[in-house]
Amino acid sequence: MAEEETQPRKNDEAAADAAAEEVEDQEDDLDREKIKLLPQATSEDGTCASFQITEEDHTLGNALRYMIMKNPEVEFCGYSIPHPSENLLNLRIQTYGGCTAVEALQKGLADLMDLCDVVEDKFTQRIREL
Repeated sequence: MAEEETQPRKNDEAAADAAAEEVEDQEDDLDREKIKLLPQATSEDGTCASFQITEEDHTLGNALRYMIMKNPEVEFCGYSIPHPSENLLNLRIQTYGGCTAVEALQKGLADLMDLCDVVEDKFTQRIREL
């Protein structure tokens, strides 16, 4: 009897694992479509590039622009929202040549994530103190 009960559980676990893997694959596909490099607005040497980020607005645009501009290798960074009815954010980065625009974007995103982690940790710590 015990063997009969463990077999369905193993099948259920395998099905759950497969479903979780499928969800992760779908999330990876969504992540790949989240930020697009606009090839028509990118220089050949990679120091200037434009990106389009879907489903984002001024909240991310302003914070990301600020973090990217803190990089001494970045000459210019600006963003725009093409139209309020479109949920798109256009980002333009120009570097001095020490790094590419893609590298500057990656560094800006990483720095912004680090900053958010610090803020969250400080907030959580303060809440626990109260």
